[in-house]
Amino acid sequence: MFQDKNLTCVECGTSFVFTADDQEFHQKKGYTSEPKRCPECRKARRRAEGGGGGGGGGGGMGGGMGRSDRPMFTATCASCGGKADVPFEPKQNRPVYCRDCYSKVKSSRY
Repeated sequence: MFQDKNLTCVECGTSFVFTADDQEFHQKKGYTSEPKRCPECRKARRRAEGGGGGGGGGGGMGGGMGRSDRPMFTATCASCGGKADVPFEPKQNRPVYCRDCYSKVKSSRY
């Protein structure tokens, strides 16, 4: 069903193989896009962001991926204009809020 694909890393420009096994893993996890970075650049990015190594961060339901294993995206808060780190890729037509503003918006809805 899956076949190895050659992709080009957006970070360093090198070619890397998106193997059939990796594609199957991505599908099982529900990922909808192909990786944009080679394995080396992904590791370097995780290190730079402080994730990927022992003891991850906290709150949440037990088991599964910890917060430090989840890819994060940076956006501008639609309310205060500050930095918002979110666990999803922001869409142009949807507002994104920082943690503080999201709490305010959420509490005003209920």
